[in-house]
Amino acid sequence: MMERFYNPVFVKELKLRFRSFKSFSGLMFYLAVICIFIVGFLLITTGFTGKGFFRPDTSFMMFAVLTILQMALVLFITPSLTAGAISSEREKQTLNILLTTTQSSTQIIIGKLLSSVAFLVLMLIAGLPLYSLVFLFGGVSPSQLISIFLFYLLTVVAIGSIGVMFSTITKRTIVAMISTYGSIIFLGGITAFFFFISIAFHQMGNSLSTSTSYMAYFWASINPGALMLTLTSPAMGDALAQVSGVKFPVWISYLIAYSLIIVFCLTIAIKKLRANMKSNR
Repeated sequence: MMERFYNPVFVKELKLRFRSFKSFSGLMFYLAVICIFIVGFLLITTGFTGKGFFRPDTSFMMFAVLTILQMALVLFITPSLTAGAISSEREKQTLNILLTTTQSSTQIIIGKLLSSVAFLVLMLIAGLPLYSLVFLFGGVSPSQLISIFLFYLLTVVAIGSIGVMFSTITKRTIVAMISTYGSIIFLGGITAFFFFISIAFHQMGNSLSTSTSYMAYFWASINPGALMLTLTSPAMGDALAQVSGVKFPVWISYLIAYSLIIVFCLTIAIKKLRANMKSNR
């Protein structure tokens, strides 16, 4: 039974990734950035004296900013781990050897993706002790933290799927990485720009106000930053529902949209992995 779920590609990639110094240094960089932010925030809040009061609302503000910072770091690191999954094998001229094994295209793609996601999950887990400071000062519920980390995982898998797809359909790792970063810029920045444009048109009160309000909800529902804001502050979700006129929870729309992205990207990657191979039969 276990042999059916055993993936040699995943096991091999996992061992290589966790034994390399590059992974260790990346993890240290990630934790160092978060530590510097937390120490700086505490020093500024207490007036660099260590004797100031740290109220629960201030703790919640630190949690919200830390959540956005961690999301930005994860989005920044993910393409470097996934964009070279297949293209690096092609550049090292080892892809043909990999394709001649008994592993199916699905096993190869899923194994490459899961090995990258596993390292990113390790990074998220490694940052959990730093979040304990938030619970020390209060202002945040455990359910908020759990929901945020679940959507971290969904976003990581979606971005990783995009990176694996570009790595499969392009021949160079640098091209795949640029394309993946471009997708992140679109999901995180361009959608935010379109959201504010839609809100501006809606506030003008023209004849297209109904359609523009729906578009504002659409752009917000696929933006990771907007989701994090609505999860950390329910009032932001209520304000979005009031502006857009859509009462449907943003997190459900985000879950559906990013699940479709995962399925679409993995399907393309699996189909294109052996696209140039011809059967001799």
